[in-house]
Amino acid sequence: MSNQLPNKNLIARSFGQAAMYYDDVAVLQRQTGDELLDRLSLVTLQPERILDLGVGTGRNLSLLAKRYPKAQLVAVDIATEMVQQARANYRQDEGLKRWLPSSIKPIYLAGDAENLPLADNSVDLIFANLTLQWCDPRTSFAEIQRVLRPDGLLMFTSLGPDTLTELRQAWASVDDYTHVNMFYDMHDVGEAMMEAGLAEPVLDTDHYTLTYETSMALMKDLKILGARNVNSARRRGLTGKQALQKVAETYEQFRINDLLPATYEVVYGHAWGGQAKQQHNEGEVRVSIDQIQGRKAS
Repeated sequence: MSNQLPNKNLIARSFGQAAMYYDDVAVLQRQTGDELLDRLSLVTLQPERILDLGVGTGRNLSLLAKRYPKAQLVAVDIATEMVQQARANYRQDEGLKRWLPSSIKPIYLAGDAENLPLADNSVDLIFANLTLQWCDPRTSFAEIQRVLRPDGLLMFTSLGPDTLTELRQAWASVDDYTHVNMFYDMHDVGEAMMEAGLAEPVLDTDHYTLTYETSMALMKDLKILGARNVNSARRRGLTGKQALQKVAETYEQFRINDLLPATYEVVYGHAWGGQAKQQHNEGEVRVSIDQIQGRKAS
């Protein structure tokens, strides 16, 4: 795995800034989220606790609550602003139902998939839609295996290396810097899942194409989404108008039917929790869901 690791502080800041307007342009995120939820219907699982990992603005949180009304939901995101947005959106979606005595309020936590603030073997289902591409796969899958109960289920989507290939080629005409985020391929992901001890991993890929009138419209949407270039090999400093003009001119070679395509390679995966593991780093405190519920349930 030779990819440059992304800057986590920059990721948290970018997605935090994107929280307010994220849903306005999250077309792919809705499509992959719906597909992931459809795949859950093929599994006979009645989870007691569900982790929505990378909850974003909480769109899938409400859908998971409808599918599993008796489950305790735990919402985790690296950006505190996203967690706050998810809480607000969930309350709005629930409406008056949130005041019912039987209503199980989600637990909201700011946290990184590479260092989850949860106890070992504490959740039955982990739902991660377009989150893990921002993580080191070995570290994140090891954490997922740690918090997932034996025979619990991981369902996720990630992005593959063909993502935004047109934009990457257009930037390559300007300089040799990394202007577009690099993502791990399906084989690296599968290897990391096996190494973490997850059982029976299954992976497949699909390609989605969004279309834009201009390359600048695409880059504007990426900025709104918070999906900025966070690789350590990125170019520092501002990009000049001449460079952007060169990118726009090169991108034109991909125009079809008056529109510019933006390709996304989506990796779909699922696996089961392996045998229970106890993993603790010195000086580290893991908090159980029960302890969190005892302090604060919403």
